[in-house]
Amino acid sequence: MFKKVLIVDDIDFNDIAAVQVLEELGVPEIAFTKYCDDALLKIKKGFKDNEPYDLLISDLSFKADYRENILKSGEELIASVKQLFPEIKIIAFSIEDKSYRIKSLFDKYSINGFVMKGRNSIAELKKAIEVVYDNDQKYLSPELNYILQDKTVNEIDNYDIQLLKYLSIGVTQENMESTFKNAGITPNSKSTIEKRLNKLKIYFKANNPTHLVAIAKDLGLV
Repeated sequence: MFKKVLIVDDIDFNDIAAVQVLEELGVPEIAFTKYCDDALLKIKKGFKDNEPYDLLISDLSFKADYRENILKSGEELIASVKQLFPEIKIIAFSIEDKSYRIKSLFDKYSINGFVMKGRNSIAELKKAIEVVYDNDQKYLSPELNYILQDKTVNEIDNYDIQLLKYLSIGVTQENMESTFKNAGITPNSKSTIEKRLNKLKIYFKANNPTHLVAIAKDLGLV
């Protein structure tokens, strides 16, 4: 079983529940923090002292408070940890249910598991830890298995996401070409952007760009 685990969550109840699971599994050293910046410092110190953490369990959303933090979300923490210490196993433990965001955690950062908080989250977290440790496999909460077969998630690429994000912050189709050029995004011709927007509107059955953005937000694409 894992020897040293770090829990990152700003809700005390979730910390307590996760600690309970780890204790039942016989994990000898368990640490926790409410801030992503502190979590990264703990992980760095562990490696420096030759006492590394071998599992990180992190929420994705953290409520802002009086502290100014560099890492403001669990996703930013995961990205930093994976870049610096790719050998650490990571399980995301969150209420997030948006298909694209969850799948991107597996695709972009190679997380080892995702457990959705809910009625059965404690039992699922325990199973996730066992699966990740014993079988070195990926774990996804059963109610989210559809994500792996979701055509929408698989067929939308990063270019589409950038286009949707700019639309969502008010960039008009007319100004998209110059916006893409300034951001260094290619291809950025007016005709290419127009074709891609039309493809997205057809794909999502959207009546106009505003409707398209609304659908994208519902799906968690932006």
